[in-house]
Amino acid sequence: MSMLKNLQKAEEGVDYKAKAKELQDRLSALQLKMKEKKLPAIIVFEGWGASGKGTLIAGTIKLLDPRFFKVTSTLPANEAERRYPLMKRFFEGIPEYGKLSVMDRSWYRELAAARIEQGISKKEYERRIGSVNTFERQLTDDGYVIVKLFLHISKEEQKKRFDKLLESGATKWRVTDKDKYQNKHYDEYAEQFEDMLEKTDTAYAPWNVIDAEDKQFARYKLFEILVENLTAALEADVIYPAESDVAELFDMKKMPKLSEVTLADKTVSEEEYSERLKADQKELAKLHGKLYKLKIPVVIGFEGWDAAGKGGAIKRVGAALDPRGYEAVPVAAPDAREKVHHYLWRFWINLPKDGHITIFDRTWYGRVMVERLEGFTPPERCAMAYREINEFEKELSDCGVVVMKFWVQIDKDEQLRRFNDRMNTPEKRWKITDEDWRNREKWDLYESAVDEMIQKTSTEFAPWVIVEGNDKKYARLKVLETVIERLQKKIEKRK
Repeated sequence: MSMLKNLQKAEEGVDYKAKAKELQDRLSALQLKMKEKKLPAIIVFEGWGASGKGTLIAGTIKLLDPRFFKVTSTLPANEAERRYPLMKRFFEGIPEYGKLSVMDRSWYRELAAARIEQGISKKEYERRIGSVNTFERQLTDDGYVIVKLFLHISKEEQKKRFDKLLESGATKWRVTDKDKYQNKHYDEYAEQFEDMLEKTDTAYAPWNVIDAEDKQFARYKLFEILVENLTAALEADVIYPAESDVAELFDMKKMPKLSEVTLADKTVSEEEYSERLKADQKELAKLHGKLYKLKIPVVIGFEGWDAAGKGGAIKRVGAALDPRGYEAVPVAAPDAREKVHHYLWRFWINLPKDGHITIFDRTWYGRVMVERLEGFTPPERCAMAYREINEFEKELSDCGVVVMKFWVQIDKDEQLRRFNDRMNTPEKRWKITDEDWRNREKWDLYESAVDEMIQKTSTEFAPWVIVEGNDKKYARLKVLETVIERLQKKIEKRK
């Protein structure tokens, strides 16, 4: 069924201005209740040029408390934005819990219009459809309310509005060459819009298509839709979707349990270490230059036991890189700003641009380890993270990012030895905390959680590498040589 043709129309004799006024006070009150309940909302305005998006946005925000909303006008991606994965600028722009975002165009600019105006391939168009649906599902699963509005007018009505704007010197600037092109190729755009609407009309973020030929009717319908959606969100009980079977959704790589990893024989002499370290760092430096020229971005994530040697491995990788082309991001407990966003938000905002490398010292996997075991996040929400994390990493991989993940493994005795060494060495004492000792008491629980994490998130596009770390020298070389191998393969594919 056509979403653009089967619309509710304005009825003659109905005072839609009065009906809209009846809803105004309710909309204002609903925003404050959303704030109190810490529910975030995103209102997306899409539609034809001259369909009245600006007027309706202005009429809506007049009713809202300006402290708790932000209006964003989405322009085509600029050169800097195109150097990052497609969805980065949209993920980093999501509102805080309890606040509202009003979007004059959105991520949908990258779909139908891009298909016609930028000539993106059918394959890339379908990939972006999948990215958008995943993005919206992840947000709504986290409690976000997404209200999507498409304002529809006929070709004749659009031309009439363009002509009126062109008559005045004060308004003719508002009609662009793209607007004129859209009206001339109206049927082609309509077909593409229909396809986009159909493929992104989901149960968690459905489309609301409004007949905008009658401006008072459109205003009334907008208020009605907003009141209905926000009321439903406030009254709804929290229901977490069932955990997804990631093995059915992603190509998984079989991995051993931590207890099956042999550590004793993974050692290297000081002499061999020095020789290989020098050669590895020299090779990595060369590869970094090639990455920059080929505009290949890289994300490297480190996880592991406390005192496993993550910092030492990161230091040896960083020493081989041009400091202008990489960043090391230490990840601790989320701060006040990070706590009021989706948990992946703080990682999206720290992604590298093309040709650059970002190294995360601890990662998004805190969701299924410390947050899960310490009870910081509901168990059901943690269980959903396996799929979300795989989707996040696949989005990066599909956008050309090389994703590498290292778990640095040591045994319990080696950890105790390192803890005691830190306690007894004044210049190292800052590295050991009460939390480290508390985590050690939960070793078995953490080991079970890590085993599950690795089994459910080691994919073909972002596999885990378990690094035997009882010998720090061996671990550092394995990390370096794994990075080199992965980058060499990626560079060969791009040549």
